[in-house]
Amino acid sequence: MMRKLLFRGLLMLVLGATTVNVFAISLVPKPVDSTATVDKTALDNALTEFKSLSRKERKSRISEAKKAVKEFRKNKNADADTNTLLLCILAILLPPLAIYLKEGEINSKFWIGLLLTLLFWLPGIIYALLVIFGNA
Repeated sequence: MMRKLLFRGLLMLVLGATTVNVFAISLVPKPVDSTATVDKTALDNALTEFKSLSRKERKSRISEAKKAVKEFRKNKNADADTNTLLLCILAILLPPLAIYLKEGEINSKFWIGLLLTLLFWLPGIIYALLVIFGNA
C-alpha cells in the first residue's frame, strides 16, 4: 500500500500535477484513505504538461523526485531501526507479543512463539528474534 502511494505521488510530482489534492507529497508521511483513486483526466493533463516541458526542465523534475525518494527512504530506515530495537526488547520480555506486533495478525508464527514460550521461555525468545529479523 505504501509503495503504491509513494509511486503514485512521485508520478504526480514528476508529471507536474500540482492541482491534484488526493496525493499531496510531503516529506512526512500522512495517513491516506485507501479508497482514494487517481483521476484519469488529471493524470492525462499531467502527462501532457510533462511532455510539453523542455528536456532540462524534465531532468530537474526527475532529479527532484529522486531526492524526495531518497529522503523518504532515509526517514523510513530511521523509523525501522527504532521499531526493530523496541521489538527486540519486547521479544525478551514477551516473545508472543513481539511476534504479533511484527506480523500484524495472529497467525501460525504467533502460535508457535506462544507454544515455545509456554514450554520453555528461552526457545520462545530465540524464535521471536528470528521472526523479527526475518529469518523464520
